[in-house]
This record gives sequence, C-alpha cells and structure tokens, in this order.
Amino acid sequence: MALNTSAEAPLPVGEVSRLIGGWIDRLGAVWVEGQITQLSRRPGAGVVFMTLRDPSYDISVGVTCFRQVFDAVADVVSEGARVVVYAKPEWYAPRGQLSLRAVEIRPVGIGELLARLEQLKRTLGAEGLFALDRKKALPFLPHRVGLVCGRASAAERDVLEVARRRWPAVRFEVRNVAVQGVHAVAQVVQAVKELDELRDVDVIIVARGGGSVEDLLPFSDEQLVRAVSECRTPVVSAIGHEPDSPLLDLVADLRASTPTDAAKKVVPDVGEEMDRVRQLRDRALRTVRGLIDREERGLAHALARPSMEHPHRMVDQREDEVDALVARSRRVLGHLLDRADSELAHTRARVLSLSPAATLERGYAVLQRADGAVVRSPEEVTAGDELRARVAEGEFAVRVSE
Repeated sequence: MALNTSAEAPLPVGEVSRLIGGWIDRLGAVWVEGQITQLSRRPGAGVVFMTLRDPSYDISVGVTCFRQVFDAVADVVSEGARVVVYAKPEWYAPRGQLSLRAVEIRPVGIGELLARLEQLKRTLGAEGLFALDRKKALPFLPHRVGLVCGRASAAERDVLEVARRRWPAVRFEVRNVAVQGVHAVAQVVQAVKELDELRDVDVIIVARGGGSVEDLLPFSDEQLVRAVSECRTPVVSAIGHEPDSPLLDLVADLRASTPTDAAKKVVPDVGEEMDRVRQLRDRALRTVRGLIDREERGLAHALARPSMEHPHRMVDQREDEVDALVARSRRVLGHLLDRADSELAHTRARVLSLSPAATLERGYAVLQRADGAVVRSPEEVTAGDELRARVAEGEFAVRVSE
C-alpha cells in the first residue's frame, strides 16, 4: 500500500527499512540458479558467505548459509560453479541490504547443463535463428577484421599470426574480453555489438581455445546467440577444438574448427591467390591461342575454296546466264508481240467488215427524219416529209413524194 508522506512529513530511514523488511519477510522461499563468484569460509565461523551471479545479466545477490548446509556440497562446489539454492529472501535493516538465506545447495551437473542447452537449442532453432537462409556470405578479401578473444590468449596469437602470414596487409580491430566466467557473456556481447557498428569491419571472428563444458558455457548463452543473430556483419565462430560445439557455432554465419582455421577461412593466402591468378592467366592464354589457331585454320580452309581463289568465276557464270535469260525473254516477248499484232489485225478487219461505214461504202444509204430517227418502214413517213439521206461520202436532203 502507498504511504502518506510529504516533504513536511517524511519517513525516517529506519522506518522505511523496517517496512521493506516486513514486506520481504512475507515472501516465501524460492529456488534460485546462478554462478558462485565469491566464496568466504572463515575458519571457525558458523556462516558461509557467497555471491550468486546471473551469467547472462550483470546482476548479483549475496547468499548466506549455515556451515553445515555448505559442508554437504563443499567437495563439489567452489568459485565459478553453477548451483541451485533453495533460499528465503532476507532484509538486513541496519545496512539496507538484501540477501538470500540458503537452506539447501545443489550443484548443477554436466548432464543437467547439457539437457538445458539441448532445450535452448530446440527453442532457438524453432525460431529460425539457425536457418541456412540467414547465413551471410563472407567477403573475399576483408579490409578490416574484427576479433573478439581473450587478452594475450593463444587464440588471439594464432589468428593474428596466421592471417598476417597469409595476407600481410590485412588489418584487425581486436576486442579483448573475458572468455569464461561470470563476466564473459556481457563482455562478449558488448564487443560483438561494438564491432558490428563499425562500418569498416567486414567480418567478425569470435575465438577461444578449448576447454571444459563449463568453460564454454558463455558461448551457448541465449543473450549472445540472439546478439549474433542480429548482426549485419558476418560472424565466424572459432570456439574450442573440433569436438566442441557451442550454440554460437549454429547461429554464426560460418563455423571454424579452431582459431587457426578461422584465420584461414576469413583471410585468403596471398601466395595461393597469386598461383591461382597465374594458373588462370596461363589457362586464358592457352584458350586464346587455341581460339586463334582454330580461326586461322578456318580462314585458310575458306580461302582454299574455289569461290575464294577465283571470285570472278561465279560472276562470269552468272553473267552468261543473265545474257541467255535476256535473249530468251526478248524472243518470247517478240513472239508475244507478233501474235498480238496478228490477232489485232484480224480483229480490225472483222470490225471494219461489220461496221455501218463498210455497208455505206457498198452503195447503201440511211434515211433519217428531222429528229434524227432512222426510217425503217415506209409507213413511218408521209408525202412531203423532208428526210436526210446519209451515204458513204456524206449526206443530202430528200423529200417524200406521193
């Protein structure tokens, strides 16, 4: 419930601490998992003090327990171990400090860790974080390589030496981080995000040497896996040795078996590339020469053909053929004209023989009335009618008598 306070009527610190303690005292006991970062076992003391930290987040809480509670697991629990504790929250009013009073401590075994990793693997896989279509291709020749590794570690030395031996001009942007322990996840995630924001970094290598399952747990952390999946820059995982397979290997764009293998896969070998260029150049030269030789042979074969050796022969043959066709066409045309002329003369003679003018030439005449009508019968005229008589040489007037 909210308290009625004001600047004029504030609560004393002790009262606030007492109220917080009363609220926390009403909380029940809980099971808590974390990693022991600090452990204090003073000789003769009846209470053991430790700090329990969440490896995925920068959060810690103090834990106390009676000595006999810790002695039950003292042989298998030490700093850095993952444990599950059954504890009740407590509030230490004089210092305003929250802690957990543990009544049972259980170490997290390898089998349980692996089972949890397998469950996390299935969950992230179902979200598509390990899908092949999410993988980004590595650049052929990166100008700057981001490297996340332990400070002065063998992994850093192997990557730098192998890469510079293969391509001396390659440049690195190195981020030294904790690669195991409670601070590893946060530092690796931060380093990966920083390198991903640098525009001149073409590829990121996360490298670490081999180790136990517990040592490699930070590289299977869900927070790190999600951070790598969101990177725009290709990420290469080079964690441990060949048998080691943290979840980072599955989400990375490329998995290298070792840090040395990562350097070989990211940076091309200048000697090998020069040999490849030389081989390609020789192959191209052989191809061009073969093409030229083939074309020269084809050209020689074409020039040896009769049409190329005596190019005018074909023209001469075609000229004779053209002359023969012209002569033939003239003859055919002459025959056609002669036949047409003969037919025309014959038709003209027939027309002339059947024309009215030819009839008039034989002494006949055509009588026409004044309106031009032809007289065909004596009944068509009467005595005294004036008619026109048309003959071969002209016409004259006539009068009908009785």
